[in-house]
Amino acid sequence: MLEVKQVSKLYENDRGVHNIDFSMQRGEIVGFLGPNGAGKTTTMRMITGYLNPTHGQILVDGHSMADNPKKARRKIGYLPETPPLYPEMTVQSYLRFIANLRDVPAREQKLRVGEAIDKLGLQGREKQIIRSLSKGYKQRLGLAQAILHQPDLLILDEPTSGLDPKQIIEIRQLIHELGENHTVLLSTHILPEINAICNRVLIINQGRVVLDERPENLGRTMGETFEVSLEVKGPRERILTELRSLDTVADVKELDAPAPLVAASAEPAAEEAPAVVKEAESVKLLVTSADRSDIREDLFFRLAGAGYPILEMKRESLSLEDIFLKLTTDEPAEADSKSEEEVDNDA
Repeated sequence: MLEVKQVSKLYENDRGVHNIDFSMQRGEIVGFLGPNGAGKTTTMRMITGYLNPTHGQILVDGHSMADNPKKARRKIGYLPETPPLYPEMTVQSYLRFIANLRDVPAREQKLRVGEAIDKLGLQGREKQIIRSLSKGYKQRLGLAQAILHQPDLLILDEPTSGLDPKQIIEIRQLIHELGENHTVLLSTHILPEINAICNRVLIINQGRVVLDERPENLGRTMGETFEVSLEVKGPRERILTELRSLDTVADVKELDAPAPLVAASAEPAAEEAPAVVKEAESVKLLVTSADRSDIREDLFFRLAGAGYPILEMKRESLSLEDIFLKLTTDEPAEADSKSEEEVDNDA
């Protein structure tokens, strides 16, 4: 659906984007991440035809944005961070205006406008002046204009920016539903949105792609070790001995080791009786694999065979936040506003 081939946009200060290369298949929802000034907005503007790349090629469903921009743009629905709304118009008149701009046939306009209003939850607000809409409904209207001409590819730049938690949840659900019929490239600074919506992550830093992977493969890509947190019922020393005897286990660490339980003697004695120390009921451990392989079955069978029930088992992995920071910590202190905000005159 989308092919971005060795695309660069260079400025006099050598900032911009450099040899961006990725593709998207039909039905994918791709999260596009990066710190401020990394080149996200510049890249999205080139994909949508608002900026011309310095070099490289962009294909939308096989149509070159440079050689056949009209056909390529017809395949795209674009929602900038600030929706392109006219505050003095009503919701319905605005969508009809967009339908005309998008060359939607006159006989289909009423149907398309009605479908967009229904899909984006704008029923009952058709006659409302846009300036009186809340931020959340303005975002909904921005999404409505982006899908009105039934594009194959949706480019969404910070669609939940400035919304309250309830509105964010609603817009995320809408994007998830739109992904059933559209290919979606979603730029956001809210990392939990990627886990909630996207089936692929693309991270850009200093104008270059530094990660392109599915969320479930991020740990493996980053060279992460395989670690499992356990809570096991039974005597601490025996459990540690069992686990450390496994060839597939490299290390076992205790987590939040409990203090021994001390019980008072039932009857007072003339001389102080020694305290009775009871074994802790369970122990919490962090177990590391010897070769990054999945050791959960080994742990289960060894502990079950020894008669020590596992109360909880969870794989520990780097969060998306950890990976993002690890890949972008070399970002310069000052973000380049020109590469993100300047609109090229030859677009």
